[in-house]
Amino acid sequence: MSQAEPLGPAEPSRADGQPPAEPSPADEALPAVAPQLRELRRRASLTLEAAARTAGLSPAHLSRLETGQRQPSLPMLLALARIYGTTVSELLGETAADRDSIVRAAAMEPTRAGGWTYWQAGAPGRGMQALRVHVPYGAQGDIVRVHPGEEWLYVLTGRLRLRLGDTAHLLGPGDSAHFDSLTPHRIAAADRDGADLLFVHTLLQSPATALCLGGPTQGEST
Repeated sequence: MSQAEPLGPAEPSRADGQPPAEPSPADEALPAVAPQLRELRRRASLTLEAAARTAGLSPAHLSRLETGQRQPSLPMLLALARIYGTTVSELLGETAADRDSIVRAAAMEPTRAGGWTYWQAGAPGRGMQALRVHVPYGAQGDIVRVHPGEEWLYVLTGRLRLRLGDTAHLLGPGDSAHFDSLTPHRIAAADRDGADLLFVHTLLQSPATALCLGGPTQGEST
C-alpha cells in the first residue's frame, strides 16, 4: 500500500458550495490605487468631504475607496482623476515618469483669448498646469476668481496688480506670489505694454487644456 500524500490546508468555500472566485486583476491593483487616491486628494488640499461632494459620493464611500475597502468603478476613477487634475492612466501608475518632461521653446505654440496670450510651458495630463502668459493692460480688472487649488506666479516683465481678498499688491519683475485659490483674487497689468508672467496652478476641476487666467470660458463661472 502506498503512503498517502499529506493533505494541504483546506480551501475556503462559499456558502453555496461553490469554490471561491479568483481575484480579478483590478482587485489586485486596488491596494496600489487606494493610497494614490488619498495622496492626490491631500496634494490638492481637499478635505474628504469636499472631494466626495464634488465627485457625487458620500464621505464614507470615498474613505472606503482610499483605504482599499471598496473598489472604484471606472466612472468614479474618471471623476476623481478630473477633480485631482490628473488622468486615470497616471492614477493607475501607467505613465512613464519621463514622458514629456522637456518642453522646447519651439514647441510652445501661442494661444490667444480675450487679449491674453498663453504658451503651454508644461506637459499635459499633469496635476499642475504651467504657462507663460502675456497679460494685456487693464485685463481682468472686474473679474474675481474663487476656486479650489493653489496658484503661483512670477513676473518676468512689466508690473502686475494682484488683489488677494481685500489686499492689493503691485508686483514688479522678479516678484512672485503663491496663494490659495479659494482666496478671491484678480490680476491686471499696470503698464500699457502689459506684463509677462510665469504661471503655475493646480488643475482640479479644470480640463488639462483649460486656461484659467483670462475671461471666463463657455460654461465657466467666475
